[in-house]
Amino acid sequence: MASHTEGSTKAIFYALGANGGIALAKFVAALFTGSGAMLAEAIHSLADCTNQVFLLIGLKEAQRPANDSHPMGYARVVYFWAMMVAILLFFVGGAFSVMEGIKHLRNPEPITNPWVAIGVLGISVVLEAFSLRGAMVEIRKISHGKSFYKWFRETRQSELMVVAGEDIAALAGLALAFVAVVMTVYTGNPLWDACGSIGVGLLLMIVAIIVIREVKAMVTGESATPELHAAIKAHIEAHPEIAHVMNLISMQWGHQIMIAVQAEMRPQPSDIALVDVINEIEAGIQSRWPQVYWCFFEPDRRKPPASVIESELSSYP
Repeated sequence: MASHTEGSTKAIFYALGANGGIALAKFVAALFTGSGAMLAEAIHSLADCTNQVFLLIGLKEAQRPANDSHPMGYARVVYFWAMMVAILLFFVGGAFSVMEGIKHLRNPEPITNPWVAIGVLGISVVLEAFSLRGAMVEIRKISHGKSFYKWFRETRQSELMVVAGEDIAALAGLALAFVAVVMTVYTGNPLWDACGSIGVGLLLMIVAIIVIREVKAMVTGESATPELHAAIKAHIEAHPEIAHVMNLISMQWGHQIMIAVQAEMRPQPSDIALVDVINEIEAGIQSRWPQVYWCFFEPDRRKPPASVIESELSSYP
């Protein structure tokens, strides 16, 4: 669990450093060129910096210890901050860029010093690629060979998912802004720049909606990843004192996991022996998967089919 947190924190700092430098360069370029697409990109990068600060706040709050009012701790607070980031990306990054583009469509303004904008965009691509590479390195450590798309859909690490989504949107946005500026210079028509700003905004809004959908599932309550859930169940079923796992519920709780097990046990000589077996199973699970912070175990037995019960009842006089 700690290594996952460290990986997420490292990726966030990569993104924060890159976006800080990019935002400063873009604002200077927007000032010198008057480019609406460049201004939209500058505001997007500034919003990204704020987003990374929010994610760091979330990771810090998630480490607060459990108390009477929050008996399972604060680990899921990272989902709240991830949702805040997605909403900020949608409105501040996306909607503002679209509005800025519409304003320049209505009142087109020529770009001055276009090569400054092109140079800044080139530098921004390098820095943003560095940030994305840092995020992808951390993702590869935990994805176990999955494709990025599959990892994105199944991951429960909201903060790392948000950083990766932002970086991908940023690179695509830079490509759109670059094309818009080049076409404006080539054609002399400032409408290309306005369309570029709108394109960047729509792209950010689409990415934000995708991220919001994924974070919503986490806030609502998701199980552990499918392979982890299956591995825990197989581990329990392999124990010699387990006759049958009747039900296994897992729930991701930030970087922690809660599981509830309902299992049919083999006969034990005493209630103390039964408790010892359950404690042994729980200890084995938490030793193999330290992120399983809570384990609730209910011994039970399978109820016979209704036909068997009716047959037994009919045998009584």
